[in-house]
Amino acid sequence: MTIPLVVGIDGSEASFEAVDWAAAEALRHDVPLHLLHATVTDHEAPGLAAVASERARKSAPAVRLSSEVVHEEAAAALVGRGRNAFALVLGSRGLGDLAGLLLGSVSLAVAAHADCPVVVVRGGEEHRYSRFGNVVVGVEEGEGSGTAVRFAFREAHVRRCRLVAVHAWSVPVGNPAPRGPSGYALQTRRRPPTQVLAEALSDTAKRYQDVPVNSEVVEGSARPALLEAASSSDLLVVGARRRHGHVGLQLGLVNHAVLHLAPCPIAVVPQV
Repeated sequence: MTIPLVVGIDGSEASFEAVDWAAAEALRHDVPLHLLHATVTDHEAPGLAAVASERARKSAPAVRLSSEVVHEEAAAALVGRGRNAFALVLGSRGLGDLAGLLLGSVSLAVAAHADCPVVVVRGGEEHRYSRFGNVVVGVEEGEGSGTAVRFAFREAHVRRCRLVAVHAWSVPVGNPAPRGPSGYALQTRRRPPTQVLAEALSDTAKRYQDVPVNSEVVEGSARPALLEAASSSDLLVVGARRRHGHVGLQLGLVNHAVLHLAPCPIAVVPQV
């Protein structure tokens, strides 16, 4: 049986926007869509599931659809379903979150603990409905980005769009200031940033030869580089390493920043 794409619903407008996005995503990947409403007090849950199901059918009539209501805390229920899901899709804020929050507490908790990719649907309609033709992936040195790169290539492939791979680097703390206008020469004593990026993409690029790739090496912080790239993109993809000896992922400062500030939907992909 094909594992489903699971979307969390709670009656908020953000969760209905997540349903719209997830319905289109399920069709792109030809996977079932499962609507999950987790509640401990809401007696109108069956009605909410029916409303969300109708919205999904309206936006994607051909999608294979199911729904479920569970009496459980939302983050725990979603993380549990994520153990057997193609991905989890969430709105940026829920009914219980303060209007001033940049990201809802449930979305953040799920992104930090899920075993599968988590997509938080952010941004205006121009970003939610894939009009830019770019998927952006952040690439870091080491093995933390491998699963994210594969996820991003697959997304670009099914969307028939461009992949923009961004690698930000800086001179390691404690090194003497390099001479000249850039620290690139000092960094190349390790591995050139262009090589780091090329090696991260090479294996998956061979599999998805139909996907055009733009490689961007940026000297400086990853946060502004990723947010800038995301401003003209349909989806931003970042990787997350697992915590050693603890449950959950190392989201880190950059991932926290883009989860709160990204102008488009963002996918957090756990390292396998």
